[in-house]
Amino acid sequence: MWRRCRGLLAWALVLVSGPGWAGPVQAAGGGDPVLVAAGDVARCNDSGDEATASLLDAIPGTVAMLGDGAYPDGTAQEYSTCYDPSWGRHKAMTKPVTGNHDYVTPKASGYFGYFGAAAGDPAKGYYSYDLGSWHLIALNSTCKAVGGCEAGSSMEQWVKADLAAHPAACILAYWHHPRYFSPAREPNVPHFDSVDRKMSAIWRDLQAAGAAVALAGHRHVYERFARQDADGHADPKGVRQFVVGTGGGDFEKFTTGPAPNSEIRQEGVFGVLELTLHAASYDWRFVPVAGQSFTDSGSESCRH
Repeated sequence: MWRRCRGLLAWALVLVSGPGWAGPVQAAGGGDPVLVAAGDVARCNDSGDEATASLLDAIPGTVAMLGDGAYPDGTAQEYSTCYDPSWGRHKAMTKPVTGNHDYVTPKASGYFGYFGAAAGDPAKGYYSYDLGSWHLIALNSTCKAVGGCEAGSSMEQWVKADLAAHPAACILAYWHHPRYFSPAREPNVPHFDSVDRKMSAIWRDLQAAGAAVALAGHRHVYERFARQDADGHADPKGVRQFVVGTGGGDFEKFTTGPAPNSEIRQEGVFGVLELTLHAASYDWRFVPVAGQSFTDSGSESCRH
């Protein structure tokens, strides 16, 4: 499929200023910074990623690509020919994380080769940075690739140290596999539980530090959860999770009723989540592609 390239936005990547920390990112236009997020993005034989890339064109901000940027295997060629002509024009403002499909290619070399320094150390795939007054942590939930995600693992210990080194009133973390989700699947594909426990220790660390938001993809749906703790209990001092696997990959369908603490969910929609990050609060807005009408919006303080 022929795909038309457009010019890159005139932005420059920030330089890495310390181990695993990518430094501060400036807000576009001098106002409160905007983070635009979605995962599960590009297939060469589909146009969903082109439609969501058009949304990015209209929403200046930092792009959190939530993993599985190029299907099916995250190869260098798939990133070059499937992802780059659409979301690639926002590469200079993209702060990505890996997905499981990226690791179909050994060591996710297609992903790390494409994003370069913006993706962090290829042996880790996790890093952090500041966006306005917020501290953001990008993690690698393909746990076997980084020596585990459980308590005491290298990544979990790094998260603790990073949170201690960068105290902030407002904290957001993102990775690929959602901690919680309502079961969904592609047609004729077996599925999993509605709880992915491998990130529970890191969830506890985030909650202890007062984190407000966690973002994930992997499930090709949109779902917003109430604040909850690492054991799935509703908790006003917990972390609110958004699942935004709506970047352009194949649709999935929910197979059961809502998971506990799920507040809103939608299948069959492409779009991005726009987060406006204020000094002590944030606004969220799900923006659908042209021709689709579903949306979701709200505001919340960082801490309760």
